[in-house]
Amino acid sequence: MEYGLQMYSLRDITGADLKGALKKVSEIGYKGVEFAGFFGHPAEEVKSWLDEYGLTVTGTHTGCQTLAEDFDGTVAYHKAIGCSTLIIPGADISCAAAIDTLVNDINNWLPRLEAEGISLQFHNHHREFLPNQDGQIPIDELARRTSLKFEIDTYWAFAGGRDPIEVITRLKDRISYIHLKDGNGGHTGYSLGQGAAPVKAVWERAKELGFYMVVESEGCDPDGVSEVTRCFEYLTSLGE
Repeated sequence: MEYGLQMYSLRDITGADLKGALKKVSEIGYKGVEFAGFFGHPAEEVKSWLDEYGLTVTGTHTGCQTLAEDFDGTVAYHKAIGCSTLIIPGADISCAAAIDTLVNDINNWLPRLEAEGISLQFHNHHREFLPNQDGQIPIDELARRTSLKFEIDTYWAFAGGRDPIEVITRLKDRISYIHLKDGNGGHTGYSLGQGAAPVKAVWERAKELGFYMVVESEGCDPDGVSEVTRCFEYLTSLGE
């Protein structure tokens, strides 16, 4: 089974050496990468590194501000690196007015991105499952009022008091990718299999549903490469 890695997991080295970080990802055994910034590197350069190390770009975490300020340039960059998935990594969901703004932006961007062959998705944290100051459950608002897909971060769903297996099952028709991570139920991250989250059960259900699984680590213990190596070894121990 192939797995992807969210490059935020190697945030201790990506800013200074993105190429070297990609090389390490490939050497560990990950086949896909999900970017969290390009640190000023031209798209053509990033694409050459992906090709050199036999990696597929599964998506990018791209903020709303980036899309709003340079929609055409963002689309062009994605096309140049061979990426057809753009994932909003979070947004202001604090109140009804913020939700309205986000929904309007998403519904504006969705058809424009689809016309360019790019899928727009949303990555959750724990707060999307909790009432905002106006009593809304943000993830329910986004599901009801837009047609975007969700990259469910299964650990943050767990930290938000939800059963991640129920969440990915209920939203299965709107999911292509999920994040696998582990932690203590709060903001402290652990390598897969070493925390309190139901990682193995999530893995089993995600496999049944045919989701592509992307590892993301909140910890760098003692560094990002060590952390994501342990995560990959845990996944390998689960078999195919």
